[in-house]
Amino acid sequence: MTDTNLSAILYQKLDLRLEDRPIPEPKHGEVQISMRKIGICGSDVKYWTDGRIGNHFIVQNPMLLGHECSGVVSKIGPGVTHLKEGDRVAIEPHGVCRCCEFCKHGRYNLCPNVFFLATPPDSGALARYHVHGADFVFKLPDNVSFEEGALIEPLSVGLHASRRARISLGHRVLVCGAGPIGLCAMLSAKALGASAICITDVDAKRLAFAKEVGATHTVQIQPDEEAEEVASKVATTLGGAPDRTIECSGAQFSVDLGVYATKSGGVFVIVGHGPEKVSFPIVNLVAREIEILGSFRYVNTWQTAIDMISCGKINIKPLVTHRFKLEETLEAFKMAKSGQGVKVMIDCEKV
Repeated sequence: MTDTNLSAILYQKLDLRLEDRPIPEPKHGEVQISMRKIGICGSDVKYWTDGRIGNHFIVQNPMLLGHECSGVVSKIGPGVTHLKEGDRVAIEPHGVCRCCEFCKHGRYNLCPNVFFLATPPDSGALARYHVHGADFVFKLPDNVSFEEGALIEPLSVGLHASRRARISLGHRVLVCGAGPIGLCAMLSAKALGASAICITDVDAKRLAFAKEVGATHTVQIQPDEEAEEVASKVATTLGGAPDRTIECSGAQFSVDLGVYATKSGGVFVIVGHGPEKVSFPIVNLVAREIEILGSFRYVNTWQTAIDMISCGKINIKPLVTHRFKLEETLEAFKMAKSGQGVKVMIDCEKV
């Protein structure tokens, strides 16, 4: 029987369809990948429910969703020498120009010509087959599963943020937000040597899960609390103000909390994408020399993340709470939207 390329295509808001598309052929420097596992990201759900994220990323043409992915190399394009058919791989969902000053300095996530899977106008990889630039495809060791390979994408967000924060041995760390990215930031910070990590969130169930998978402390934010009150709670809980804070929610409250909570002279890294503009407690920020850094996606993290999973330094497996087949994509998206689980995983392999 001839293989088909069943694909999950978003036409517009709330219009997600499964259709057969042609199997793509790899060009020079590319590989064709028989997809195995794809995780659903919050951005995928947002495009499905709203048809847009902010004013810049709007679904205007049919596009495939999915950018947290792993698979098996099924065909090699001309010029590819480091991969072969049958290799188990994880995909870094970037494509960059490789020529600009940012690419040449190793900061390709800032490339002005970057494209990113499942970010309009660029399609994703939620299909049986996908073609990708071979230099952004990484071999998986035998002891790293396809699910773990797919989870390297959100883990890389947390790892890049932790590197930006310069987390090292003995640091106290605050992570704002106990969603998948917050959990990945926590796991990364712990692997880099943080001695104590506190996660904050409004949801008690999320915090309980965070404690199960490695957070040393949690603080639940109550509806009537001020950011300064929560900052005081965090310091008491950790035994001192956090040296480093990573904000993963995008909420104005968490931005305020990050400034008030971080130790004087400490580092506050912002990952979460919230409103176009937020305010800062600027006098507090300046007077205590808090260093604020942005963290955008990831750069040069894939091999490190693979190695950290392979050697047992990071256990990412518990984050997968629900599993679906490609044919059940709509049900998978409904589950992801419900918030009942942490990470919903789709199996793309044809049975």
